[in-house]
Amino acid sequence: MFNDIGPLELVTLIVLAVLVFGPDKLPKVIQDVTRTIRKIREFSESAKSDIREELGPEFKDFEFEDLNPKTFIRKQLDNEDLGLKEIRNGFDLKKEMAEVTDAVHSRDSDASAGSSGGRIDMTKKPETPGPDDRPPFDADAT
Repeated sequence: MFNDIGPLELVTLIVLAVLVFGPDKLPKVIQDVTRTIRKIREFSESAKSDIREELGPEFKDFEFEDLNPKTFIRKQLDNEDLGLKEIRNGFDLKKEMAEVTDAVHSRDSDASAGSSGGRIDMTKKPETPGPDDRPPFDADAT
């Protein structure tokens, strides 16, 4: 729950708690907080079990963590029925990139060796509209 709290932050929280609640009341406050957290967990577990009972036996393997989109997608991608592991293992990105690089370099050397001097005019010439040509009509813009 508190994975990103460092030791200095933890010491700061403890000192702050002692200053706010005082050394006499701090143990009672800690007990109250832990009791409240325990009750919330018990309530959550009972709600989960009630939902599982209401769903019926076909959802006996249902886990609420599966509702998290990341977990759901990860579980579906690891599914053996889809054959995605074979596709993932059969795809070699380095090999594909090397083939593309070789193809680009061979085209570049072929084009420079051609009679056109290796120059291609990449500028797009605008078309001049005729006297009867109307600009395109966009019904959504009006």
